Amino acid sequence: MRAKKSVAIRRAIDDYGSEILANPHMEIERHSLQHGTVTTYDHSLRVARLSVRIALFFHVWAHVDRSSLVRAALLHDYFLYDWHDSEPWHRLHGFRHGGFAVRNAQRDFELTAIESNAIARHMFPLTPIPPKYLEGVIVSVADKISATQETLSPQRFRTLHIAHMIGVIHTRFTHQGFHS
Repeated sequence: MRAKKSVAIRRAIDDYGSEILANPHMEIERHSLQHGTVTTYDHSLRVARLSVRIALFFHVWAHVDRSSLVRAALLHDYFLYDWHDSEPWHRLHGFRHGGFAVRNAQRDFELTAIESNAIARHMFPLTPIPPKYLEGVIVSVADKISATQETLSPQRFRTLHIAHMIGVIHTRFTHQGFHS
């Protein structure tokens, strides 16, 4: 049963998201970290998969605009910059990136009202206005679940610990005269 559901989720992403995933701007997402060691691209895919899974679990898959659900999930963080850079305009990223994402998505794709609303308002309740449509609520919930998992992942801390240790070892060797 689980394998069947996984196939259905993959098929939904392929059917409704292929245009987005093939867009050259997705390369920016592939190289920008989002939460911990997870790229924006991988995060967006996780949110899309989880959005479909939520719709199936709550038996609303037949009642949502499937294409808009998947497309909004894939584009919800389509802000196209690395928010960890110290650029002054990256301040308040959590409050502002929904607006950047929807503007970029509207420039690159033809969006439905459902998609635009879901992308712009996916940060509710951090931003005060909730999504207007069920698809946006699902994307917002999926985003919170995914972001929490990615931020608190034991893998993240193992990877950060290893990176820290490599830095410490490199520093010790270079300060002791062992240059590479």
